[in-house]
Amino acid sequence: MGKVVVAASASLDGFVADTVDDPGPLFDWYQAGDVEVTNAGDLPPFHLTEASAEYWRGWTGALGCLVVGRHLFDITDGWRGVHPLGVPFVVVTHEPPTDWSYAHTGNAHFVTEGVEAAVAKAQQLAGDRTVGVAAGILAGQALAAGLVDEVAIDLVPVVLGEGHPYFAGIDPAAVALGDPTVVIPSTRVTHMVFPVVK
Repeated sequence: MGKVVVAASASLDGFVADTVDDPGPLFDWYQAGDVEVTNAGDLPPFHLTEASAEYWRGWTGALGCLVVGRHLFDITDGWRGVHPLGVPFVVVTHEPPTDWSYAHTGNAHFVTEGVEAAVAKAQQLAGDRTVGVAAGILAGQALAAGLVDEVAIDLVPVVLGEGHPYFAGIDPAAVALGDPTVVIPSTRVTHMVFPVVK
């Protein structure tokens, strides 16, 4: 099985979106350079710096499946069945949708038994590739359950003041991270990866 990695862009004060779910300036680095990087689905291409493009291609090239919460699924309408990273995704939910218009794509998998079952399903789908876990409550649950191998953060030099935290609902004393294995400064972002100490 591949690694399980929590990954997101975040502000200096630890938020991944504002109070109305808008990432705002946290995604400015997606258009900070001149290297075009295409996305799956209908999301337009990014224009990254050389450093960010190299990091991004390494991350997405290793990815096999994503685990997301129902809130993110609803906000994006499940990316109309095709996630921008071009991989299947597992949605943690209490109740799967019965009338979702894009179920025919087969890319979405709904799990009602919690984060452990969702990560297990994602690992099955990903094989030996990486499983990515979305930030927020889900990331907190996965980290607290000992399911996460690495925490990746695209740290953006802005302060939001309030919003949705990178990790939510977790006891900080239960989390131990090692020294960063990746630190890549770039325009409007610094990419970092931290191993989880188990």
